Amino acid sequence: QVHLVESGGGSVQPGGSLRLSCAASGSIFSINSMGWYRQAPGKERELVARITSGGSVNYLDAVKGRFTISSDNAKNTVYLQMNSLKTEDTAVYYCKVVTGGGPSYQYWGQGTQVTVSS
Repeated sequence: QVHLVESGGGSVQPGGSLRLSCAASGSIFSINSMGWYRQAPGKERELVARITSGGSVNYLDAVKGRFTISSDNAKNTVYLQMNSLKTEDTAVYYCKVVTGGGPSYQYWGQGTQVTVSS
């Protein structure tokens, strides 16, 4: 079993910054990818950013140039640096980890609220 702990959410004014962290622990043989998703009220969950074990990254078009995903493989931790935040970035942000080294499983964090408001 893999347990994910997210932190770093909160409230910020437009133009501000936040940094999310997600640490994975438990029975982890290897990780294929780690990513951040978000879900705003009344909307479907969407991929914000994803990074693979090989370092490949991809972003939602709406956050390109403002958000940066990174990882510390030794700590099984993924980060999301969010700059120039906009009101439309308001959502619950979820961390997702996909494991490998055999059967592949996906695990979700509990979610952390990000609110951008003046």
